[in-house]
Amino acid sequence: MVKISFCGISGSGMSSLAQILKLSGHDVQGSDRNFDLNRDLETKNALEKLGIKMYPQDGSGITSDLDYLCASTAVEDTILDIKAAKEKGILIKTRPELLAETFHKYKYGVAVGGTSGKTTTTAMIGYILDKAGKKPCMINGGLLRDYESDTGIPNIIFNKGDICVVEADESNGSIDLYNPYISVISNISADHKSLDELVILFQNLANRTAQSVVINDDYELCRKITHKNLVRFSLKNPQADFYASNITPLPHGTRYDFNGKPYTLNLIGAFNVANALSAIAVCRELGVEPAQAAEILQDFHGTKRRLEVIGSKNNITVIDDFAHNPDKVKASVCALRQYDGRLIIMFQPHGFGPMRSLGKEIMQEFVNNMAKDDILVMPEIFFVGGTVTKDISSQDLINYTHTLGKQNSFYFPDKDQAAKFIIETTRKGDRIVIMGARDNSLTLLCRKILDNL
Repeated sequence: MVKISFCGISGSGMSSLAQILKLSGHDVQGSDRNFDLNRDLETKNALEKLGIKMYPQDGSGITSDLDYLCASTAVEDTILDIKAAKEKGILIKTRPELLAETFHKYKYGVAVGGTSGKTTTTAMIGYILDKAGKKPCMINGGLLRDYESDTGIPNIIFNKGDICVVEADESNGSIDLYNPYISVISNISADHKSLDELVILFQNLANRTAQSVVINDDYELCRKITHKNLVRFSLKNPQADFYASNITPLPHGTRYDFNGKPYTLNLIGAFNVANALSAIAVCRELGVEPAQAAEILQDFHGTKRRLEVIGSKNNITVIDDFAHNPDKVKASVCALRQYDGRLIIMFQPHGFGPMRSLGKEIMQEFVNNMAKDDILVMPEIFFVGGTVTKDISSQDLINYTHTLGKQNSFYFPDKDQAAKFIIETTRKGDRIVIMGARDNSLTLLCRKILDNL
């Protein structure tokens, strides 16, 4: 049995991996500065119920009997746990390194890549395989709504089989660590890296993939990917291997036709039909018939914070969403605009570097896809600490939307002031959308707004 400590264990990527290793029989412990500040206590309690011991992030848990320390890429070398590990000569592994090690212990590894849709597609694949009796291990960044009753945090599916499904993150280059049996490239669009860099990363992933590469035929850059066994899915090209048509919004989901039969999803948006096709394609490669996979997905309820309806009150609906790059913002807003009602969107950007490179493009997607009377609200850029140049503000981005002609967009110094404005501004029939990544408190903000409507 290996003894492992996780520094920054409350993050979705870290907590999922910690749980998999605990369930695999290892001695797992962890620390997180959020816990020390009495934040994310639901996560802490869920991990402790699984038998994972928590320590303050002050170095006290870093004892000489540790085999290694796993550190989140979000923590700095100045963290006391990291300093203690270095002083004691304890091996430090990054989360991507440890995830890749775990992934490669399985015979059939599925790496889900792409700049959008990874979390939902990974969850769909894991769900289909689980319900089809294939006994997968799935390690995800999002919380699975169909597994919330399980002990621990529902960002994993754990079975002792020979299939492992993971998100392959291109944002930090860790996608280069995977040698999959099957890989998915859901789309290639601007996010953390340039398009040229992304094409190289995804082609390299394809080069290392043993069996099949599942690609989105609706993206020109995806069509440039080469492999001996390309499997194509599409919402536009009937000649693709997996094609869906007659996509129709339903009150609480989406209807589509596939292989001559109608199916439904409990998720809104055409992009989720594309995610479903990619999941069905992967599962066919692992022995699940497409019709069976599509049937199974009709009972799938998605992941939290992906256009998740938190609740309704006084005919006003509050929605929680993870969108944070141009492609995700466009997909979410377009899906929401298929339904009646004014949108009041609070978008909290994260990271000063990403906003310098992509901020204006994100704002353009809001302006292009929101209706005239829709309202955009932005608090200041979310920042979790560290050394960074703060030479851009949400105020700059709001000012840019004004130059594009959208005058009903507003800046607030923090999200509580933004929430107060939303509560005072909303009216019957509105849909309030709290949008942004990395900040776990945004869901709590949704609930606070709902309670005060």
